[in-house]
Amino acid sequence: MTPDFPGKELLIERLRWATRGDCPHGITSCLREALCDLMDEKSIRFPTEFIQSSGDGYQRRLLHHDDQTGCCVMAMTWGPGQGTQIHDHSGMWCVEGIWHGSIEVVQYELMAQKEGRYRFEPRTTMRAGRGSAGSLIPPHEYHTISNPDEHESALSIHIYSGEMTCCNVFKEVEDGWYQRESRQLSCDD
Repeated sequence: MTPDFPGKELLIERLRWATRGDCPHGITSCLREALCDLMDEKSIRFPTEFIQSSGDGYQRRLLHHDDQTGCCVMAMTWGPGQGTQIHDHSGMWCVEGIWHGSIEVVQYELMAQKEGRYRFEPRTTMRAGRGSAGSLIPPHEYHTISNPDEHESALSIHIYSGEMTCCNVFKEVEDGWYQRESRQLSCDD
């Protein structure tokens, strides 16, 4: 069951408006603009517990799965210093907006693949604060996300083109080579 919060219907309305096209670049551009507008308007207020982090790692909470568009809206809470390994989005586009605190996103390019191993190079590092939004569109989907702050939690909202129940995570094994592992994703309460 997804939580109710002030502004949820407005978020759903904007999501449906922004995803009415069929071009991922146009859709993600409209969604970034919609998220930034919603943050500026301050019309959405997430429950305060969404800012509270867990010491076990970042938390994923399902806010809305839209039957009309197929899109999925997630809230992710990042405690101080928490982050991900290099991962993909299972071929889905994603738009991310920062509601509280700041996050750092490092995008990677896949440079080589050999014998089940992968070599990446970092391309861009972006530190984004409240009110910022960005997007990832395959094949440019390899990245890490972290909360660089040592004292404050961060809250980011992620809109995916579908329900993301798994992704590939890349763990460094030796000398800049990574091994891919499929990871099942779950939601926190």
